[in-house]
Amino acid sequence: MSDITVVHLMRHGEVANPDGILYGRLAGYHLSDLGRRMADRVAEHLAPRDVTHVVASPLERAQETATPIAKAHGLDLAADARLIEADNVFQGKTFGVGDGALKRPENWKHLVNPFKPSWGEPYVEQVVRMMGALDAAKDAARGHEAVLVSHQLPIWTVRSYVEKRRLWHDPRRRQCTLASLTTFTYQGDKIVSVGYSEPARDLVPAHLLAGARPVKGQGKGQGKAFGA
Repeated sequence: MSDITVVHLMRHGEVANPDGILYGRLAGYHLSDLGRRMADRVAEHLAPRDVTHVVASPLERAQETATPIAKAHGLDLAADARLIEADNVFQGKTFGVGDGALKRPENWKHLVNPFKPSWGEPYVEQVVRMMGALDAAKDAARGHEAVLVSHQLPIWTVRSYVEKRRLWHDPRRRQCTLASLTTFTYQGDKIVSVGYSEPARDLVPAHLLAGARPVKGQGKGQGKAFGA
């Protein structure tokens, strides 16, 4: 058996969210038609790979993204609660770019410490659970490849930890586009490299691509500042 194991950490596809709600960990938010196309595209991209383990966050959008990948490899799809979205106090509210939310006094108490962050699950706690999920997948797929479907903020946070960057950051700088793959290569039990790819890049709206500057009136409710 090879001592090289590859774990792909995938962000889910686009979500149907016409009311612009920051959905966070709320149930009932499913992939849009475009999101399903993104999931199918990544499944096609990974079809030739030696994937032996597929697991996803228990939230519907992650499970739906992972389903075609598991099906393409004839695998059962598992759920791992450690891959869930980061918790935050603005869940269920609209909190989009340019909507004035940061100017509302009732929100200020939640914004006092961006380094923790004070509005939700601490970055360190995200790292602990995500590293646990990565290590479990590495063990389950040892010598092969695994795919884990999660959410933008936990993915970027654990990548930052592995690459030895500070955990607090400008959310506009996250390299974690919809349906992207952040790939961790292990030699034995040690991560030796981290890669990033966007197999569905041509399907992603330009203002939602990694590194794109938010446009006023667009991206509302996608939750980029707090996860998604």
